[in-house]
Parts: sequence; structure tokens; C-alpha cells
Amino acid sequence: MTTTVTGDVAKKRDISKLLLEGRAFLALALIIVVFSALSPNFLTVNNLLIMASHVAIFALLSLGQLLVVLTGGIDLSVGSTLGFTAVIGGFLLRGVPLSIFGVTLYPNVVASVVIAVALGGLIGLINGVLVARFKVAPFVATLGMLYVVRGFALLMTNGRTINDISGDEAMGNTGIEWLGFNRVLGIPAGVLIMAVIALAIAVVLGRTTFGRWLYATGGNERAARLSGVPVKKVTIWVYVVAGLCSAVAGLILASTLTSASPTAGNTYELTAIAGVVIGGAALSGGRGTVRGTLLGAFVIGFLSDGLVLVGVSAYWQTVFVGAVIVVAVLLNSLQYGRPRRAAKAGVRAGAADDGGASAAGGVSTAATGAAAGSEDEHDPAPGGLGTRTDSEPAPGPDADPTAHDPRP
Repeated sequence: MTTTVTGDVAKKRDISKLLLEGRAFLALALIIVVFSALSPNFLTVNNLLIMASHVAIFALLSLGQLLVVLTGGIDLSVGSTLGFTAVIGGFLLRGVPLSIFGVTLYPNVVASVVIAVALGGLIGLINGVLVARFKVAPFVATLGMLYVVRGFALLMTNGRTINDISGDEAMGNTGIEWLGFNRVLGIPAGVLIMAVIALAIAVVLGRTTFGRWLYATGGNERAARLSGVPVKKVTIWVYVVAGLCSAVAGLILASTLTSASPTAGNTYELTAIAGVVIGGAALSGGRGTVRGTLLGAFVIGFLSDGLVLVGVSAYWQTVFVGAVIVVAVLLNSLQYGRPRRAAKAGVRAGAADDGGASAAGGVSTAATGAAAGSEDEHDPAPGGLGTRTDSEPAPGPDADPTAHDPRP
């Protein structure tokens, strides 16, 4: 009887774990089914491609945000970086007047894109240095950068939108529309760029030493540092990549609109965080995947576009998206809070067994429960970089009292 009950409980836990881990996929499937029933145009190929091109911008921001979150940090400046780099790209394509020499420079599209993306990386570098070198809290550092970058964008344009950035053939600065309008094999260029970047990040996280360092840093920074992981360099690089992804997203958005607004990307940093959370990443760091983040971005994008398609008010759209984010955070809490609760349950079970068993047997059972709990709470990071627990038995009577404890 006990075996049967135990087996049923294990099956229920397996099912619950499966549902929690696949929640982003299930949510996306539910959104597609519901809006396909409400609107016959939702599931058409053309509409799916249009929605995918919108999602590409959110996904790029979320991918950069994922790397930061994996280290246990947060980047609130990605939306402002998107708007600033879009303004930089538009400003360059419209021509850079050099009053001293009486000439106007017209950089070509490649040069404009490289400069804008490099500035995005520079913003990320500043964030990374503030967090890693000067120990500024990520929330504070990136919040300050949000205002600084947005302010520069407003100063450059005097608060106005830069229109008609398509360029002039005579000046050789045309071609920016390719990022937003061109299609390769019927797929929007922005979607292909997103796919390439997502694949590159997935390979880095799953196949390289840097990926193992990244997960180890987020899992337990102190243990990673003691294991030889260059924690500061890893932290700086993830913010740089987040800035680069934001810049690429900004250029794709500017290309799609053929204009650059200094207020573009407003509140997009929240959307990026939402995509990461819905995708199952832990805001405490050390847990998250590219696959889950992409699913999270598609959940937000398809939900927003679906609500527009069926004529739901923009105010209600905000309510629905916010509700999805709250539910995602709650599910994350349930998923990642279980090991800690299981640890406490193991300790309580050991204490209960101790009361009804012999002294030797009771101590053994309690020690086993405590050890199991400690292993759950200190889940080792990928790559074998874990933490040493404090649940080791006390030294016996024959132990050398002068021996030094080798643990740090």
C-alpha cells in the first residue's frame, strides 16, 4: 500500500514538473488556438510572418537580457539603448554636417550600422564595468544608464522623430530598409537575424567554457570565483552582449518604420524581462535557456498582436500582458521554490524518525535528511562548479584536533 501511494505521488510530481517546465510552450499553443478561433486571419502564413517580425525585436532584447539574468543581474537600459542606437543610425543616414569644413558627410549603411551597434556595445560595457568593477547594484547602474542614454537621444533630436532615413542613392547611403522589409526565402530579414543570434547564444551557453562560467557565476558567484572563474570578465561581457542585441533590435525597428524616434523602446526593458521570466529563467540567476526565452518572447508578441487583431482595447491589452507576467513569476516561484521546501521536509522527516527509532538509527536518519536538503539548496552549476555543503558529520574521537579545516 505504501509503495502504491509513493508511486502515485511520484507520478503527480513528474506531471507537475513537466507542466511547469513546458508552461511557455503550452501558453503559446493556447494563444494560437484561442485567437485562431476568434479570427480566421490569425493563423494565415502572411500574418504569422508579420507577427514573427514584431516578435524578433522583443526576442533580441530578451536574449540579451537572458545572459544578464543568468548572472543574477538585471539590465533596465536595453529599451533606451534600442531608441538611442536607432537615433544614431538615422542621424548618420540623414547626413552629418561638419560646420567647420562646410561639408556634410553621408556614411553608407554598413558604416552607420557598425557605428550604431558599437555604441550599443559601449553602453553595455559601461554597465558591466559599473556592476563588476565598482560593485554598483545592477538595478541602480542600469536604471541610471536608462535615463542617461534616453536623455542623449532627446538632446540629439530635440525630442523630434528623424523621418525618412531611407537615404539618397546619389549619396550612396541607401539600403537600411533591407533589415525591416526584405525577405529571404519568404522569411523577414529581422526574423533571420534573430534566429542567427539565438543560435549563436545557444551554442555559447551549451557548448563553450564561457557558457559554463556564466551558469556557474549565476548559480553561486563565490564558489565560481574560488573555482577559478573570471567572474568580473563574465559579468562585463554579458552586459556588452545585451547592449549589442539592443542596438541590432533598434536598427531593425528603425528600418521597419523608416524613422527613428528618441522615445522608441519605451518600457521595452520590461517586455524583455517578461520574455525571460515567461521562458522559465530564474531572476536569482543560474537557470534559463535560449529556447525558453524565445518561447516567452513569442507568447508576448502573439498575445499582443492577437488582441489587436480581435479589436481589444489597448488598455485591456496592458492588463492581459501584465496578468501573464504575474502568472509567470508565480510559476517560477513554485518551480524554483520546491527544492528548498523539499530540503526542509527532509529535515523534518529525519527529526520525526529520530523520535521513534533508536539513538543511532535516529541520528543517521536525521543526518541523511539534512544532507539531502543541503544538496537541494546548493544545486551545482553546469560544468561541475558547485558549492560545498556544511552537512558533513562532525569529526570522530580519533580525529586530529590540530588538523586545519581545508574548506574556505
